[in-house]
Amino acid sequence: MLSQKTKYALKALLYLAQQEEGYIARTIKIAEGANIPKKFLEQILLELKRGHFVSSKQGKFGGYYLLKSKNTITLADIHRLFDGAIALLPCASLNFYEPCLDCKTESECLLRLGFITVREKTLAAMEEITIASLAKK
Repeated sequence: MLSQKTKYALKALLYLAQQEEGYIARTIKIAEGANIPKKFLEQILLELKRGHFVSSKQGKFGGYYLLKSKNTITLADIHRLFDGAIALLPCASLNFYEPCLDCKTESECLLRLGFITVREKTLAAMEEITIASLAKK
């Protein structure tokens, strides 16, 4: 399940994506516009900044803006940044792989094979959906 933090990150990115190109939004405007608690949003924006999705400017006219194009930021990118693996089992993960201790052999594990299929289909869908495509709806 998507964490609240990831949901808020997506809502913040959507708010920024719906503004004019080059728009710099103060945290309070993003919080109000995306209906996110300001204290929580500040932490999320810092993580998005560390992930190079947004950047910020200091000063009276400062705030946050999209660093990456809204056309290239996908649901998969943001999910991985905040929630980690897309796979439901660690042995089926691409980027967060861990072997399962309760399986005799991975190659014969029927659960792993099934959850690799789930991961592939989920990942394909999440990589296809961009912030720009959501902002248009």
